[in-house]
Amino acid sequence: MPMDPAEIVSLIKQGIPDAEVQIEDLRGDGDHYGAYVVSAAFRGKTRVQQHRMVMEALQGRMGEELHALALQTAVPSDT
Repeated sequence: MPMDPAEIVSLIKQGIPDAEVQIEDLRGDGDHYGAYVVSAAFRGKTRVQQHRMVMEALQGRMGEELHALALQTAVPSDT
């Protein structure tokens, strides 16, 4: 069963409360999403650590309800 984009956003925000999250359904099938996540919590962390934080926030749904997630992470700009 496809995962609702709002649920993805909600899970990420629960795990990373200050996150700004944008979700895009890449194929229109509810199984292949792109996510752009911005959080100050990523500051000082490697890209791998940032991605791990997002995956942990998804609480094991990756590979189950959520088939594919193209993930981009960033730290907010200081401007």
